[in-house]
Amino acid sequence: MAIKTENERGAVVMSNTVIAHIAGMVTTGCYGVVGMAYRNAGDTVASLLKWDTITKGIKVTTEDDKISIDLHIIVEYGVNIKVISDSIISNVRYSIENMTGFRVGKVTVNVEGIRVD
Repeated sequence: MAIKTENERGAVVMSNTVIAHIAGMVTTGCYGVVGMAYRNAGDTVASLLKWDTITKGIKVTTEDDKISIDLHIIVEYGVNIKVISDSIISNVRYSIENMTGFRVGKVTVNVEGIRVD
């Protein structure tokens, strides 16, 4: 799927993968986030994804010119999960709207695990 906008000069089509990459870069840059998480169907343990596969931990859907984003993350032990989640939602929404010009309808943060060193 992709999101599209048109004007008298032409059209802009943006792939969900591009939006997922932006969301992944912003999310992994937030304090307390260890990385993106991915869980195979039927697995009970989430895996920490490497940089080149961060989009696996992100689901982007588009409906009626609005973008919805589901993020699956792993956080550092001892951080306030509510504060981190609010920060991620705010930063992802701002960055995507600013970079793409498309409206973000909903950002959902799913904490899949906590890393203890």
